[in-house]
Amino acid sequence: MNFKVNNTVITLVQGDITRQDAEAIVNAANSTLLGGGGVDGAIHRAGGPQILEECKKIRAAQGGCPAGEAVITAGGKLKARYVIHTVGPIWSGGGSSEDELLADAYRNSLSLAVERGIKSVAFPSISTGAYRFPTARAARVAAATVKSFLERTASLEEVRFVLFSEKDYNIYRIAWEETTR
Repeated sequence: MNFKVNNTVITLVQGDITRQDAEAIVNAANSTLLGGGGVDGAIHRAGGPQILEECKKIRAAQGGCPAGEAVITAGGKLKARYVIHTVGPIWSGGGSSEDELLADAYRNSLSLAVERGIKSVAFPSISTGAYRFPTARAARVAAATVKSFLERTASLEEVRFVLFSEKDYNIYRIAWEETTR
């Protein structure tokens, strides 16, 4: 499914983010940047040791990555040239600025891509796995944040959302349909 915001195509696909041919893929990382489970573990496994080595250097220089922030490494063995590592919030009921931190994770990832001249970025569903952020709420935050960012920035050609399950794909499709009405 495709949408358009300014000159940027928004694409929603069901699939494996580690197999995407976007210039950059976004990793739903943890604050240590040392790999983990879910999307984070899959990206580290598929991309090989180069990603972890670069993450260790970033960690040594700045002490990890707090929720809402983003850093970038090479893509290692992935099709993607870069991996943008962002840390989403851990869900704790909605009263701890989770929506704002999730929006920051998307916004800072996109800003980093624009700064680097990256033209295509693929996102997973950030924070909805082990961090338990409700998927429908996360999808609405993601769609609104990305749409708002792209209304002010015309340098990205494609932003892709890669949803692992059919259920998540449908949730994101509905969020984007509501956002673009």
